[in-house]
Amino acid sequence: MAHLLLIDDDAVLVPQQVRQAFPPPVYRVVVAQNGNHGVELVRRAPPDVVLLDLHLSDRHGLEVYRSIRAIDARIPVIFIATAKTADAAIETVKHGAFDYLHKPLDLAQLQRVVTDALEVARMRLPVRIADAAPHPEADGAMLGASPRMLDIYKAIGRVAAQDVTVLITGESGTGKELVARAIYQHSSRSTAPFLALNCAAIPENLLESELFGHERGAFTGADRRRIGKFEQCNGGTVLLDEIGDMPLSLQAKILRLLQGQTFERLGGNETIRTDVRLIASTHRDLRVRAAEDKFRPDLYYRLGVFTIQLPPLRDRLEDLPILVQHYLRRFSAELGREVREIAPDAMARLRAYSWPGNIRELQSVLRQSLLRASGTVLLPAFLPDLAGIPAVRPSAAVIAEPLFDLERFIRHRLAPATHDLSADTHREVDRLLMTLALEYTHGNHRDAARLLGISRQTMRVKLRALGLHVAHSVESADDEEP
Repeated sequence: MAHLLLIDDDAVLVPQQVRQAFPPPVYRVVVAQNGNHGVELVRRAPPDVVLLDLHLSDRHGLEVYRSIRAIDARIPVIFIATAKTADAAIETVKHGAFDYLHKPLDLAQLQRVVTDALEVARMRLPVRIADAAPHPEADGAMLGASPRMLDIYKAIGRVAAQDVTVLITGESGTGKELVARAIYQHSSRSTAPFLALNCAAIPENLLESELFGHERGAFTGADRRRIGKFEQCNGGTVLLDEIGDMPLSLQAKILRLLQGQTFERLGGNETIRTDVRLIASTHRDLRVRAAEDKFRPDLYYRLGVFTIQLPPLRDRLEDLPILVQHYLRRFSAELGREVREIAPDAMARLRAYSWPGNIRELQSVLRQSLLRASGTVLLPAFLPDLAGIPAVRPSAAVIAEPLFDLERFIRHRLAPATHDLSADTHREVDRLLMTLALEYTHGNHRDAARLLGISRQTMRVKLRALGLHVAHSVESADDEEP
């Protein structure tokens, strides 16, 4: 019988899910509702596998984890948490956790991970530990809870504390620099400098000087010694972005740096010693580049000690709502807008798009949309044209979409800091009424005003106040007002 210990202060849902996934008599599930009780149970009867909540009521999950490791470092520990950002997964795996799962639990995934952990427990293989102290949090813009992104977080956790070269690959706009910064921030070099250099953005004759520095007189215009990035960043981390576009002449010097941490400045003969961790990124396939004699195979092998492949946005569309909400809040603040949520039809249009430009393109689309938006909901009509998905051209007279969840709107605004909720709610209801009425009357102001029980002048004032403009107005000449 496999012995599983669940340490979680959720007294109902999570224990029920775990017991459902691992029923007796094959499994025995024991539940501890706080960290201290869990550690005591481990001390009394070490389980085969521990499922540990990251945020407990009495102690942080990582503290409990360290106590368990002190009792028996061979017990596989699987963290479970509600956190949606990268840091939690990176930190737990970096400290040697077997795996990291999100709540609500996917029972099939839970069964698969626990089965693997039980196999490790049976073989009595020690779980790998990264001997490093906690470091500052990674960039909060690195978001996603999809399986593909969880794998990325775990990979970062495994490699961050290991002082090895990392190659990050993926299409343009997928967030390769964010991954590099996360590796740096969770490494033992996090208090030392981090420098990033785009190899494709600097002319070949200047790139060598940027990286390695130069001596006075090394070339025309070199009127003084220049210290390069590898020397500036001694003890820290250097990111060579788009290394696939680096000239072959420089690749040999990078290879030498990786082999011996030595180099010479351009125009000099003094051997400079440095201590840098190199992270490289590229959107190109370096194996293809090497086969085409555009990239050194030996450098490719040195760079690929540990490779992280970032998925394109189209392959992790389940993360799209998280990303959209994050950037809506961020860009609304930057642009002085009040958009707080996105209409379902607008989200459906975003999901239907293939996103060739990935996260960078999503950011651009949302910025454009917010500049067009009015009100607190991002409607389909505010979205720009997306390739293959034309912008919404409503048959109604206004550029808006009749989608509004009143209860959701009010509940979203119920907070101590909210003011004028009544006025805001009435404004959104007016927006919906005007849109639907004009759509029903095919843009006829007279019929729409009569339907609403207001004068046409009042309706026009409301339209202007709401920022809704008329695409066409169906009115006869004798209906015109002075």
